[in-house]
Amino acid sequence: MNLIDQSFLTFFSNIKGFDGLSSGDLEMFTQSFHQQHYAAGEQILRYQDHTNSVFVILKGIIRVHYYSLSGDEVILCDLPAGEMFGELTAIDGLPRSATAIAKTDSLLASIPDKVFWELIHTYSPFCKAILKRLTGQVRRLTERIFDFSTLAVRNRIHTELWRLAKERMVSQNTAIISPAPTHAELACFVSTHREAVSRELASLAKINLIEQRGRDLHILDVAKLAKLVQEVRGFLDQI
Repeated sequence: MNLIDQSFLTFFSNIKGFDGLSSGDLEMFTQSFHQQHYAAGEQILRYQDHTNSVFVILKGIIRVHYYSLSGDEVILCDLPAGEMFGELTAIDGLPRSATAIAKTDSLLASIPDKVFWELIHTYSPFCKAILKRLTGQVRRLTERIFDFSTLAVRNRIHTELWRLAKERMVSQNTAIISPAPTHAELACFVSTHREAVSRELASLAKINLIEQRGRDLHILDVAKLAKLVQEVRGFLDQI
């Protein structure tokens, strides 16, 4: 086994679900995985495609989104290395529910749907990890539906910033979102327009809650941001 193969196995041995496989079983299954590079902006999956492989992100960031008939972009999520996508079609056999593109230069491993199902049926830890991933997606989407249905635009912006801040804490009460989404991207996350995002970020900067430094957005008071969210949502944790 060469260095690249060993690195490949080591990567998968640290991913939840795959980490329960023996080294021999992991090597056997990964022989059927296919690695492929994608340049930034390159499309990986297209909405309504009938392909059925599952993808694991080895390097880079993948954006999952779709466009309305009017051309408006809706960003569902950005996925970092170690995440998986495409499992819905592998499970139910229906066309792809969204488009996936490489946000940055990326390296992916594709898993044929038959191998994916064999892993589910053979290894209970892998099956459990997939079930937890899917329930996590349902919970996140439930929260987004709640936010879109009940919150004003400025409150949705606060909520999205708070979600991003939670994942990027650098101290007990500060976070650095790096690189920060553009105003247009943030608008696509919360279903509004760029101008509304720009106005609200300027308002938050005036009260010293955030500060833009180059491509980084510093959240200077995460507790205060959380309070703004809690005041309109009534809860912070996922349901």
